[in-house]
Amino acid sequence: MSEIWIADDDRGVRFVLAEALRDAGHTVREFSAGDAVRAALAEGRPGLLVTDVRMPGEDGLRLLEDLTRRNIGPVIVMSAYTDVATTAAAYRAGAADYLAKPFDLDMAVEAVERTLAAAHEEVIVPAGRVDAHSLLGESPAMREVFRLIGRVSASDLNVLITGETGTGKELVARALHEESARSGKPYVALNTAAIPAELLESELFGHEAGAFTGAQRRHAGRFEQAEGGTLFLDEIGDMPIALQTRLLRVLAGGEFYRVGGRELMRGNVRIIAATHQDLDARVAAGLFRADLKHRLDVVRIALPSLRQRRGDIPVLARHFLAQAAAELKLPPKRFSRGAMKLVEQRDYPGNVRELENLCRRLAVIAPGSEILAGDLGVLPARETRSSEWTDALRIWAQDALAQGEVDVHARARDALDKTLLQAALIANDGHRQHAAAALGVGRNTLTRKLGASRKRRPSNG
Repeated sequence: MSEIWIADDDRGVRFVLAEALRDAGHTVREFSAGDAVRAALAEGRPGLLVTDVRMPGEDGLRLLEDLTRRNIGPVIVMSAYTDVATTAAAYRAGAADYLAKPFDLDMAVEAVERTLAAAHEEVIVPAGRVDAHSLLGESPAMREVFRLIGRVSASDLNVLITGETGTGKELVARALHEESARSGKPYVALNTAAIPAELLESELFGHEAGAFTGAQRRHAGRFEQAEGGTLFLDEIGDMPIALQTRLLRVLAGGEFYRVGGRELMRGNVRIIAATHQDLDARVAAGLFRADLKHRLDVVRIALPSLRQRRGDIPVLARHFLAQAAAELKLPPKRFSRGAMKLVEQRDYPGNVRELENLCRRLAVIAPGSEILAGDLGVLPARETRSSEWTDALRIWAQDALAQGEVDVHARARDALDKTLLQAALIANDGHRQHAAAALGVGRNTLTRKLGASRKRRPSNG
């Protein structure tokens, strides 16, 4: 059985992964740095190398590039850095797989065994320049998105990106293009829902002079403009059925005619499509061609909504705030703890785009260098009907009265006061005068109620 080498400067990671692989019946050798791996290559070669990206001395990506050139491998890269640029760089340099730390040991062993089994079938793509992307996130859902982008960008397969409005579908499309072998060629985007149906065919395929009223000269369509590169078709689910048929012919044969033209055009374009709609449901309803869906949906990347990745909100908010300040040439600002807490609690039906717009607005209107909770105004929390809290209160009161409890009104009033006071203080970063003004009471009243609340708090002893 071939030997598996593990290179990581973290002794704990090396130990647990090596033990898991040994338990699975593999022979394992451990290294604490890339230089040690290179020295060992003078004596022999591994059946597979699992290497960290960032290590003292030679890093994992540079080692990977060298091993790929020398046809030594396969190599699995592991890293705590799961951004698009890092994952794409790893795959472009020839990585067989990418493990995001912290990883599940069973999944890691499975990846090793899968890679060993397919070692002679992997296609190695040369390394290239990798730029940073504005796609951000550390949630498991976004780590999987980054992994897919890195994996798929090296291929020439058509991709369907799904997700709610504002989740960043075009950012994914651009990342796929920029990390692909077509990056030096045009990237052309077209929102099919934004073009009137009668003009969409001309926008896609172009037209000859005189093809219709107002067509005074020849016009190159998006397919011609994207020649050799990538064509991004946003909101593909809204494309008219008749035009879907023409698009299907182009995807099947790579040929098309301009509107009003007789010259057969040949195109070499990678298609990336996106939609917020359920294409399967539209197919079932007869609104979308099943054969076109299959042509587009070769690889699917499903983007999570922002409510499914709330842990990413702070890093996104800070990024958008800094970006807005730089673009608008404004002094940099930061969120106070109270403001960030409100930003995290807010519901975002518009997803990342809505959060970005909020941060741009705050960069302009917030008066100080620190954004306070009061600067956000009244922000709706997660989707909550205004009647829900009164429904809960009614249920509590009915239960208390049914149990024969006394002072129900006083207890409810005290709980209401305490809750409102705490919310107002959080919203105004502990500033009592601002909190009192927000509640419509005097500062003395607020102070008195706070004192009364503390006196009524039961002791633990």
